Amino acid sequence: MGNSHQIEIRGLRVATRIGVPDEERASAQEVKVDVRITVATGFAEMDDQIGRTLDYADLAGRIRELAGSGERRLIETLASDIAGLVLGYRVAAAVEVSIEKFILPETDCVAVHLRREATSF
Repeated sequence: MGNSHQIEIRGLRVATRIGVPDEERASAQEVKVDVRITVATGFAEMDDQIGRTLDYADLAGRIRELAGSGERRLIETLASDIAGLVLGYRVAAAVEVSIEKFILPETDCVAVHLRREATSF
């Protein structure tokens, strides 16, 4: 197996209306998102050109927009939606998404983790 080149956004705080009870979705709450993208192009092959890599500032903004749109019952659904968004980027060969939700008493967080590979790149 060859080299793996990854770009990570860690601890992105986003506001989202999420939760099973209607009252939990009534207002936005903050969740923390980690995204690790395996890119199809090696870093050296990017030749210091932004167009050959993933624009992480753009991606972070799009994740915030996605999280802020509509309502979801499950953080699992949000993780799946984010994975689909990331794999829409041409350079993304695979993605890992983790989401932490701070809702359960006497716990640091509840978290979900998802890994998905692009069908083709």
